[in-house]
Amino acid sequence: MSQSASSDVVASESSKLRITEIFYSLQGETRTVGLPTVFIRLTGCPLRCQYCDTEYAFSGGEWKTLDEIMAEVSKYSAKHITVSGGEPLAQPNCLPLLERLCDQGYDVSLETSGALDVSKVDPRVVKILDLKTPDSEECHRNLYDNIAYLNKQDQVKFVICSRQDYDWSKMQVDQLALLDRVDDVLFSPSFHQVSATDLADWIVADGIQVRMQLQLHKLLWNDEPGR
Repeated sequence: MSQSASSDVVASESSKLRITEIFYSLQGETRTVGLPTVFIRLTGCPLRCQYCDTEYAFSGGEWKTLDEIMAEVSKYSAKHITVSGGEPLAQPNCLPLLERLCDQGYDVSLETSGALDVSKVDPRVVKILDLKTPDSEECHRNLYDNIAYLNKQDQVKFVICSRQDYDWSKMQVDQLALLDRVDDVLFSPSFHQVSATDLADWIVADGIQVRMQLQLHKLLWNDEPGR
């Protein structure tokens, strides 16, 4: 094997990602809720939120090269791509994947816990930064340095597990000036832990300019993987 061919093999091997699933469905959350979307779910996560609904993505998965991932994504007639996990940024090769997807003209979003550095994420990507509330049991993992790297197109999400979580999240919105930093701040009731009606009433009573969201995919398909 020639030196250049050998280098190509090494580069190909080093650009792999461990993938739990790639599937086509409707976006269940965020600003693009309801839109047909290809989801690329990366394997692995350093966090253990008590309400996690993707524990099946903590381990296992299949190693795929960037070329293999791009080929699979191209099978679907989707404009929107969401890279999720697990925690996708736990795999360094998530960054070149995001860049490749943007280069191909896709509208790309990244769902990240906010516990890992987002400073090197391609600026064309919409970052969905999930700040962990106290009742998630992972609040101590929030990397607040990430707030400085948010763009207006990005979104900050809070999963609300209790009234205490709501009050804490409201305080974070104010202290971090999130409504000035991003176009959308999302409050989502933790499934089976907080009544959606209660959360709606709290938001209306306080008059805070956040977007309440329900998880459309759970209303349609419960917790079924790949939906």
